[in-house]
Parts: sequence; C-alpha cells; structure tokens
Amino acid sequence: MNAIEVVLQRIYSYGDRSAIYWNGKEFSYDEFVGLLDGWSEKLTDLEIHSGTVCAVMGEFSPQTCALFFALMKRGAIIVPFTKSIKHEIEVFKEIAGVEIYIEFNEDDTFTVLKEIPGEINPLIRDFREKHTPGLVVFSSGSTGRPKGILHDCERVMRKFTAEREGWRSVLFLLMDHFGGFNTFLGAFAYGGMAVCVNNRQPAEICKAIESSGATLLPTTPTFINLLIASRVYHSFNLSSIRLITYGTEVMPEETLKKVASIFPNAVLKQTYGLSEVGVLRSKSENDVSLWVKIGGNGFEVKVADGLLWVRSEANMVGYLNAPSPFDEDGWMCTGDEVEVNGEYMRILGRKSEMINVGGQKVFPAEVETVLLEDANVKEATVFGVKHQLMGHVVHANISLYTDEPVAEFTGRMRLHCSSKLAKYKIPVKFSIVNNEDQRSDRFKKIRIGLDK
Repeated sequence: MNAIEVVLQRIYSYGDRSAIYWNGKEFSYDEFVGLLDGWSEKLTDLEIHSGTVCAVMGEFSPQTCALFFALMKRGAIIVPFTKSIKHEIEVFKEIAGVEIYIEFNEDDTFTVLKEIPGEINPLIRDFREKHTPGLVVFSSGSTGRPKGILHDCERVMRKFTAEREGWRSVLFLLMDHFGGFNTFLGAFAYGGMAVCVNNRQPAEICKAIESSGATLLPTTPTFINLLIASRVYHSFNLSSIRLITYGTEVMPEETLKKVASIFPNAVLKQTYGLSEVGVLRSKSENDVSLWVKIGGNGFEVKVADGLLWVRSEANMVGYLNAPSPFDEDGWMCTGDEVEVNGEYMRILGRKSEMINVGGQKVFPAEVETVLLEDANVKEATVFGVKHQLMGHVVHANISLYTDEPVAEFTGRMRLHCSSKLAKYKIPVKFSIVNNEDQRSDRFKKIRIGLDK
C-alpha cells in the first residue's frame, strides 16, 4: 500500500470525528468522505484522469480539501492557485501546462474551464507515463521569472504515514504555498480538524481560533508582529492554542518575546522548509530561543562556508522551466546563512538579503529586533541601499502607532540603536510608511532589493 492509500484509509476510518471547520460549521470525516467520493465521480465526468494537469483557484474549504485528495487518488497533477497571484495566473498556467481550471467561489460553488495547453513539459510527460500524482507550486519570482516546482505527491505524503497527534489546525498559510499544502495534509492525515479561513487579518484569525477551539496556529513572523501591533487579541479568548509554528522568514527576537506573553499556554516552535525540498522536522531549543534543531527522517542537513545545505527524500522532481538546483549528490544550497552550536543552529537570514557595509555583514532581523523595542514602533523592515563609498548602507521603513515628527523619531532611534548595535548596523535613514506597505499578501516582509 502506498503512502497516499495509507492516509486515505485512515481518513475513511475517522467516522464522526470533526474534520473541517468552515464558516462557523463543523463537518465530520464521514461528511468529508462523502464530498471526496462525490469528487471522484465528478472527475470522471470532467475527463480528469491520471496525469491531467488540474489547476484549483480558491481558498481551503470543504470542497477544495476534498478535491485535492480526490485528485491525488486519481493520479492527477494539482496546481493550486489563490487570488494573491491573479496578475500572474496566465504565466503560471503556461508554465504548468494547465488543462483543466476549477475556480471556487466564496460559497464553495465552482466553475470548470477547459484550457488548451502548449507543448507538454518533459517532466509532466514522465509523470503521465508513470501514473504519478503531482503537485506544482511556484517560487516568488523575486530574482526573475517564477519557477514552476514539480513534486511527487507520493514522496510528499510519506512524511505523514506514521500516526501522530491530530491538531485543530488553522490553515493560515495559503494553499499555493508548499508550507500551506503541508499543513493541509497534516491536518487530515492525523485525524485533526482543518480550520479554514478566507480572511487573514488579525481580528478574523482570532475570531476563527476562538470559535473553532483551534489548537495549532502555523504562521509567519510578519503576521505575528501584525497581530501584536493590532492589539485585537485582547478581545478574544485564544487559550485553546497549544502550539504556534513560525517560519518562511527570520523571526525578530523582540517579536518572539512578545508573542510568548500573548499565548502563555502555547509552545512556540520554529519551522524550516523550502518549496524545493519540503518542510523539515524541527525542535526549538526553547520557546523564546531562535536556536533550532532541524532534520528528521528523510532529511539531511549540513553547513558549508556558513551556508545551510539540505538533502531530502521529498526533493522536488525538478523545475518545469529552469535548471535543477541540486548537485550530483542531491544536495541543495538554501542560501541561508547560519550559526551552529552543537546540534542547534540559528538562521541569520538569506545571503541575498544580507547587507554588506564596507565589508561588514548586517542581517536585517538583528536590526529589526532593536527597532521593535521602541514602544511607538509598530513594524520595521530593514534593507540595504547602494552607497558610493561603503558599498551599501542600512535603511529602515518604519510604521508607527502614533504620529510624531520624523526628526524627533530619528534622533531617538539613533540614540537607542547606538546603545545596542555597532555603528555600521545603525540605519542611516528612517522612512515612515504605512504598515500595509511592508508586507505581501502571503504575510512576509517586502524588502527593497539592494540594487534599488
């Protein structure tokens, strides 16, 4: 029995256990299985077979969750889309070779369109010959054209075959994000409950936690800081949360300290993953430490020249439109600079985001932690700007709780930074901006490139 069959067999056995929370209503596993079987019939009617490239636009919902499992069972190739990539969708369809496009509405109804793909990608053709279910997600495209990342769903699912504790998991990360798909699989594979949301603003997430009794919140440091800044958590009962996992970007230490006080009943756990290799098992040294042990069954890690390398049994099959990033032994350089202390390591940040000031390294998260110590700083984003003499210098975009004169704020912050940071790490310019301008639709920081 393969991994997908193992997980599906468990899903069919969970009976009246709660499977999904959506729009204020809980759905049992029996009801979910009914939706899954209904989709199996619809796929036949829609002529979706093993190897068909099927795009799914929408949010996690009872129907989309059931469809994903039905597509894996059928051996189709899944291409999840969300509204965050609307402006790039035609390019993504072309890269993936989408043949069927299913778009879901807010009420979970849907429309189906047949697409006319171009030449079939060799990797997709190989999947069809092997009758292998696939998953295509896309890179952010920050360094050029987005890359289509093809995964073997069977390999991805192997991580979930061992039985573990089921959580009432908020599906916060988007379904076209590998981390989001990973959370989705874990929620059902272990007999937990998937808490589906279509609005990721702090008040709505707090409302979903309170009304569903969610126990697990997988999220990003940027969202956590937004939640802290909003202060809406005072209006909700969030005591059901027992675990908060955070990843996708470096967590400022000041943010970690604050969230620990907001969720005193929760364990805080740093995660690590890449779309190309999957999400690794991790163990934080403690709740307020950024030192983490990563790896686990199916994953290997090593550090060379200060950079983290990963090798995984769940490595992607390849990029649909770019050369492979793996070396001949299957290792991939993540681009993350790390410090190592025994079994634990600390992620300092992407080498591409590191600011070189006259030959000295500056990692944005370290500076952001100091800036966030100020009581009037709501959010801070640090980045490098080219400089004729120093190569680059440090700049910071700041959002404030209360307006104040820029000159007064700048003077106070430079004085504060000088007591905590080396001179070359202190921002030479502070710009006051709107909070929304510092984050993407995926709740990650938007850092201005070093060449801008």
